[in-house]
Amino acid sequence: MSIIFNAVAQNSKLFSVDEFGVKNYKTRFITLMSITLMISLVLSFGYVTYLAEIGQDGATIKNFGDAVWLMIMSSTTIGFGSQYPTTDIGRIMVTLMFVFGVGIMGGLGALIATKVFGFSDTNVKNRELRQQNTEIYDKLMDIEKLLSKNKPK
Repeated sequence: MSIIFNAVAQNSKLFSVDEFGVKNYKTRFITLMSITLMISLVLSFGYVTYLAEIGQDGATIKNFGDAVWLMIMSSTTIGFGSQYPTTDIGRIMVTLMFVFGVGIMGGLGALIATKVFGFSDTNVKNRELRQQNTEIYDKLMDIEKLLSKNKPK
């Protein structure tokens, strides 16, 4: 799965690579796209479920709002049980919403945790340390060159 993500991320330019080889993801864009995708899935899967369930015997989904509520509850894996699908198409939509919803919600949670707990700050500090190390190494090389030139023969 990570191979697919890396291929998509590289081709879509979702990150840039700095001079130290550190990937800097465009988290605002990724967050916006994740939220947009989530809303689109909830509405489209909800609509398909609504069309499949409306008028069925024993259906608990009475309107589009019920179908959207079912999709939201499915995406967060809460599922109150007051609305549930009675048709095969409705069950397929709920199953897909479980899978996609958990993935998207987990990804959004990871992005938020990264920002809240300062993991991105660690990357900045690591970059600064790499820069300092490069400068120190360059100065050391200059000193060694000077010493080798002034070495008595």
